[in-house]
Amino acid sequence: MIVTVKNLVAGYGQRVLIRNLSFSIPSPAFLAIIGHNGAGKTTLFRAFQGNVEYEGQLLVHNHDLRHLSNPSGKGLLAYLPQKAVVNFPIKVHDLVVMGLFRKKRFFENYTSEDYTLAAQTLEQLQLSHLLDHEFTTLSGGEQQLVWLAQLMLQDASINLLDEPTQQLDVYYKNKVFELLQRWVQQRGKTVLCITHDLHNLLPMQGYLLNLSKPHPQLEPISPQTVQENQAFLEAGRQPVL
Repeated sequence: MIVTVKNLVAGYGQRVLIRNLSFSIPSPAFLAIIGHNGAGKTTLFRAFQGNVEYEGQLLVHNHDLRHLSNPSGKGLLAYLPQKAVVNFPIKVHDLVVMGLFRKKRFFENYTSEDYTLAAQTLEQLQLSHLLDHEFTTLSGGEQQLVWLAQLMLQDASINLLDEPTQQLDVYYKNKVFELLQRWVQQRGKTVLCITHDLHNLLPMQGYLLNLSKPHPQLEPISPQTVQENQAFLEAGRQPVL
């Protein structure tokens, strides 16, 4: 199994957001994690990163994350937060090359070969024209694709993305989801993606996990399941705790 979640219980103090969640992803796949605000979507990612107390088991390639030190450094997990902010001048190629951080010793410089890899990754995303641009001058959609290029360079088996299309226009939303689908199909990566953009899931192949349902389980993405889950969320039902 690529990812196995067994009887997960997680939250903050007396506020339990996830209760007895279990599911397995047997092979590289795309998983859209949906649900109302407060359903535990980001809490699930925090559990994977060891940033919240939890009960149960989280297994990656059959290894219990509790017993693994630095899974990001080992290339198992990579994470793109909901808002990744840069408040200082930096060139696009300098930001992307940082995706190779886990392969570097402390204070080790990036080499010309590293920058070549960064350039090749940007080329795959048709972003070569932005190579020498200042990151802060880019549009929101361009910035998000640059962050995804950095994530690609990390080359992790499992990628956690927290609302990667938030506040993007339709064009860039489609670009992001197309990219995520290629990661799975062409690179054999597993992608767990928190999203509110259910209509953008229609052309995707993979699964849905609706954490607002009383007993969440993986559902194959199809026009029917997308429509049913959209209706469920719009009905305003809250998680049963």
